[in-house]
Amino acid sequence: MELLTINNVWMMICTALVFFMHLGFAFLEIGLTRQKNTLNILFKNIFIITTGLLLYALVGFNLMYPGFAEGSSGIFGFAGFGLSSPLTAEGALDLTYNEGYTYWTDFLFQGMFAATAATIVSGAVAERMKILPFMIFAVIYVGIVYPIAGSWKWGGGFLDQLSTPFYDFAGSTLVHSVGGWAAVVAVCLLGARIGKFKKGEIQAIPGHNIPLATAGVLILWLGWFGFNGGSVLSADPGLTSLTLVTTCLSAAAGGVVAAIVSTIMYKNLDLTMFLNGILGGLVGITAGADQMSPTDAILIGAIAGAIIVFAVSLIDKLKLDDPVGAIAVHLICGIWGTLAVGLFGNLAGVDQFISQLIGVASYAVFCLATSFIIIYTLKKTIGIRVSEKEELEGLDVHEHGMDAYPDFRLNEH
Repeated sequence: MELLTINNVWMMICTALVFFMHLGFAFLEIGLTRQKNTLNILFKNIFIITTGLLLYALVGFNLMYPGFAEGSSGIFGFAGFGLSSPLTAEGALDLTYNEGYTYWTDFLFQGMFAATAATIVSGAVAERMKILPFMIFAVIYVGIVYPIAGSWKWGGGFLDQLSTPFYDFAGSTLVHSVGGWAAVVAVCLLGARIGKFKKGEIQAIPGHNIPLATAGVLILWLGWFGFNGGSVLSADPGLTSLTLVTTCLSAAAGGVVAAIVSTIMYKNLDLTMFLNGILGGLVGITAGADQMSPTDAILIGAIAGAIIVFAVSLIDKLKLDDPVGAIAVHLICGIWGTLAVGLFGNLAGVDQFISQLIGVASYAVFCLATSFIIIYTLKKTIGIRVSEKEELEGLDVHEHGMDAYPDFRLNEH
């Protein structure tokens, strides 16, 4: 009982840290975009976390952990609507549910992860997507698509049943790439912001509050202590400590290398690239944080930091407008981190690398297909992009009827 209590308290602390990450996402997104769209971004972030938790309680948790029957395909299962804690014969809370935590803690910790996938998309489509279609997309993606995808590994589905099981410790693919693939589809179907590409030239559209963006990244880094540390699923001192060390070293290496590479390429000390390098390192280590040595973690983070710089440049060249770098950070570094499990650490080997490739490909096909169906349908029915007038004057005024900074409104066009 004492061990269960210790483990459960640690899991609840980690749940709080992952919840805190949503403030980090909000700060990062509003900091890297223009002030006339601040309320719009904050509204979306609040909508995602509130609706996401309700949907996860209603259907998501039991879609993600359906208890696949022996011999099933491991692709789709559903354990029923709502939450129902296992009880003892006497009707008391069954504390034998798991040696690391209770049923309720399990739900809440996993529920915090669920909303993150849609939050990633929120940043990528910032400043030009109508809020209603985004809300509809978020409901379907968080409520149905993410839990089904998650069940393939974390719910004991077919990727967990491979001869060499696919491995994703805390979600480089299951969380970050699931959001990243949808972001790619959304950005392609939406098109770029007005003024982003003029006569074939890439035009920078600076964010309005880089200090807020910096605070957001530091909050996210702190939150990752819960994201990865909680994924140990217990308070095991050795494994938890190692996981936090590898997480931090990868983040640090990602930031430093991104800063160095971007300075060499662009001849300026770009703080936003430094910040995204940190996030790239965090996403990269997430798939194998419990399997890596400190040296492995530094290498994974360093490579992720370099990837960020080249990925941001490639995305611009492809005429994809991603205001916060979500695709580079969450998708491309998510793929890298997932494949790195087969190259570094305790699981390195050809068979593991092949399983990691199978996992990446499976999620790519599923997420690209489902997000395209959802967003394309919305585009053809109610439309997904605001008018030119609304975009130029700001989504805050037109979609929310107010300003985030009413005393300091600028004429931003």
